[in-house]
Formats: sequence, structure tokens, C-alpha cells
Amino acid sequence: MILDLLGYGAFFLSTALIFGLITLGLNLQWGLTGLFNVGIAGFVAIGAYASAILTSPDVADRIGGFGWPIWAGWLAAMAIAGAAAAFTGYATLRLKADYLAITTFGVAVVVQLVALNAQGLTGGPFGVAFIPRPFAGVQDQPVLFNFANLGVVVAVTLATFLALQRLSNSPWGRVLRALREDERAAIALGKSARAYRIQAFAVGGAIMGLAGAVQAHFIGFIAPDNYLPILTFQVWAMLMVGGSGSNWGALLGAITVWAIWVASGTLTASLVPGDWQARAASLQIVAIGVMLCLILLWRPQGFFGPRKRRT
Repeated sequence: MILDLLGYGAFFLSTALIFGLITLGLNLQWGLTGLFNVGIAGFVAIGAYASAILTSPDVADRIGGFGWPIWAGWLAAMAIAGAAAAFTGYATLRLKADYLAITTFGVAVVVQLVALNAQGLTGGPFGVAFIPRPFAGVQDQPVLFNFANLGVVVAVTLATFLALQRLSNSPWGRVLRALREDERAAIALGKSARAYRIQAFAVGGAIMGLAGAVQAHFIGFIAPDNYLPILTFQVWAMLMVGGSGSNWGALLGAITVWAIWVASGTLTASLVPGDWQARAASLQIVAIGVMLCLILLWRPQGFFGPRKRRT
């Protein structure tokens, strides 16, 4: 019983930290630079499918069988998702606020439709199976397997966190904050707003792609239904709860919101009759919404967001 709980705890924390990776990417885009990206699910999907296709075994009805190692698939996922984000940024970052949000949402919808219909590339609605998993040799020992994968996820998340902390405190990060706070002043100092925003959007997209790749290899299977708009909602809730502009907040918010999501799902499954389960699943979204309202009423800037000075 105790071993089962420990194994589930490792699985839960691995999943939460993968969401934390995605939230770190969004924090770079929104919290640091002010880029309103609601196409998160699309960039996560690009990274997941890129790594899965490059590393999964050959099948008759889909491109594959390249035999790349997992780490190479993750690097490729970052490069491809980052390139897609850079292209999106180059084409759309002249738009502001609501217009940018609508455009990035459109990108996510296009990616999801391609994943659903390009069966020769993505497997279509059947997805991609048999994705190689780290430490696959101990899959028959769930506790050991979950803790081994947790170690990998922690290492990737820690490396990303430290790199973003360093970038945030570098001159590059200070320019991004300046563009968010006062674009005209930054431009007057000779900084190219467009170039820096494209860079931030690309780096954030690459991190989201890495998270998608890590998740794909952690689970071993992906499908288009994994990348619906609800994923974008979850990640935005995580950043708002943790505190926009804080990398620590992005991770804490991800763990908190994922815990509430899992707890509400478990409670619904145990209390609601079986024939009402599908309808009751929407209660998870309600739970996140209520939690978000309560936290933001108590702490408008999130857990780690800066407090506003009272005048």
C-alpha cells in the first residue's frame, strides 16, 4: 500500500512538473514579455509529435522508424517547436492583445486538425503508440519506473528553470521587461521590439515543445485529443495562480492547479453515478475556476507575483 502511494506520488509529481515546464515557457512569453499566447496546446503538440515520429519504431501506415535516441528527439522537438513559434511570431507579433490571442488560438486549432487528419504523418485519430520510454527495462516495477522517470523530469525541469532564471536576470531579460512595461522607452534606447519579441516567443515555444516531448515519452502514447484547448486553459490558470513574471510561481502554480484538477476528478468519480460521469467531468473546470477566483481575490498577483504598493 505504501509503495503504491509512493509510486503514485512520483507519477503525480512528474505530470505536474511537465505542466510546470509548459508554464515556464508561457511565463517567458507573457510574464516577462507581455505576449498573449493562447495557442499553447499547438506548440506542445508540435514537440510531442516531432519527438514521437523521430524515435518511435517503423509502422506500415505512418512515417517513422528513424531510430533516434530519446535525447535527440527532445532536442529536435525544441528546435521544431521553436522554429514554428518564431515563424508564428514573425507573422503575427505586429498584432496586439486580443488580435494576437485570436491568431495564436488559430495556430493551435490548425495544429490539432493536422494531427487529426494527416494520418500518414501523425497516425490521425489513432495517434502514435510505442513511443520509447526512459527506463523501459523496469516497466514491470511501477514504483521504480515512476521514480526513475521522476528523476529525469526533475533534471529537465531544473535545467530549464536555472537557464530561464539566468536569462531573466541577463541584459536580454531586462530588455524584455522594458518592452512589457514601456515599449516606447525601450525603442528610444535603440532596442528592436520586434526582434526581441520574436526571440522570446521562439524560446517559450521551444520550452513548450520540450515539455510535449517529455510528456510523450513519459506516457508512451499521444493522440490529438491530448492537445485540446483545455490544455491552454490549464496552463494559463497555473501561471495566474503561481504569479505571472515569476519562474518559481510558474512551478508552484502548476503543482497546485494540477493537484486541484486531480482531486476534483477523483471526488467526482467517487460521488457521481456512472451514467453521469461524462457530464460531471465539467466540474473539474468549475473547480479550477472557483479556485482561481478565490486565490486572485486573496492574492491578485498570484503566490509569487509582486505585491502592489499601497498609496
